[in-house]
Amino acid sequence: MGVGERFVRKLVKEKEQADETGTKSSTPGKKRKRTKCKIEVDNFDLGVIRRKIHEFYSMRKEIPTLAKLLNVLQEDIDFKGNRETLRKILTKIGFRYKKSKSNRKVLIEPKFVVIGSIPKGSGTLEIFEITNGQLDKIKTIERPNSFKCGTFGASNDIERRLATGDFKGTLEIWDLEKSCQVYITKEHSDIINSIDGMGGSSANCGAPEIVTGSRDGRTYGETRRDCWAVAFGNSFNDSERIVAAGYDNGDLKMFDLRTMSLRWECNLKNGVCCAEFDRKDIPMNKLVATTLEGKFHVFDVRTQNPTKGFAQVLDNTTKSGTIWVSRHLPQNRDLFITCAGNGQVSLWKYQYPEQRVHVDAQGVAVGVPGKLKRLQRMVISSQPINALEWNRDHLGLAIATAYDQYVRVLVTTKLNLH
Repeated sequence: MGVGERFVRKLVKEKEQADETGTKSSTPGKKRKRTKCKIEVDNFDLGVIRRKIHEFYSMRKEIPTLAKLLNVLQEDIDFKGNRETLRKILTKIGFRYKKSKSNRKVLIEPKFVVIGSIPKGSGTLEIFEITNGQLDKIKTIERPNSFKCGTFGASNDIERRLATGDFKGTLEIWDLEKSCQVYITKEHSDIINSIDGMGGSSANCGAPEIVTGSRDGRTYGETRRDCWAVAFGNSFNDSERIVAAGYDNGDLKMFDLRTMSLRWECNLKNGVCCAEFDRKDIPMNKLVATTLEGKFHVFDVRTQNPTKGFAQVLDNTTKSGTIWVSRHLPQNRDLFITCAGNGQVSLWKYQYPEQRVHVDAQGVAVGVPGKLKRLQRMVISSQPINALEWNRDHLGLAIATAYDQYVRVLVTTKLNLH
């Protein structure tokens, strides 16, 4: 007949509905009225769809076909659309199908952003796409001032608005789809060295906020100190939030934004290049601070002693120059990577002690430091690695930049064994 089984089932269903309502069913033809159904999908649903796609790769170990994804969404969020509606939604939020070497269609979101400067001194923001194992630049935005840092931390998964800091102290928030700023302000009189965001994609963790660290930073005594690193943490509810800040003179300070006070400080004897909590949206657990001269400190910030502060473990065994950056694995907070001045990246595991707290002679709780175990190391560049970011949905996938002006996509295997 040339008629599909699905079409016949649809006609039978329409006939049954017409008999129940007492209406006349229409026969197939060009003049047949088509029923239109507008599907309302809000930002929350779009975020769920994005997460469900990544779960196919990270948890189910399957390729998310339209049929599989549609079934999951119908069960989990009562999605009312059909396959074509879902395909349009996927295109809207940046996904598309690519053919793999085995000729299978794989649903991917292959874009990432790189910021920096070009020889003439202006700033550049470039969007890349991974195509057939190659990096293709699909968009370039140029600004008068060089970019120094950026974060998506204060943006949700749908808008994907990038906050950047430049060498003139300007904070900008970008709509990358329209290639324009949605917010711009002059926050500092000098270079913004570091930036972090919180509250964009986490539920019940307070309002979206951005923290910046600049060369114009001041501390007690009106002594000017260059703030090199900032990081959010302890944002486990709508009221709690901590900011850790590292300075060029080795000071590491922890500010409580709820009480607007300095909660704790110490000096690491070398300039603090990077500071990061193992998780932003949980009660404080661990804090890693990297410094000059190849050192980094891991603090157990769960227990604070009034006189001794936080327990810490120091690693200075790697004679590799400055440790520029440290990043915890999103899927396992006990694993983190450090990037050194000799182009070496090292993967570490923090091993907890049998008891994290003991009571001293005065009856006060004191933290007990754990141990560090290096799992792997590798030199990937002849120049310092100045930035690295893990993909929070795909285990082991990361991107790194170095002073040799190369962008590298890294894949780390066997992380699920730790």
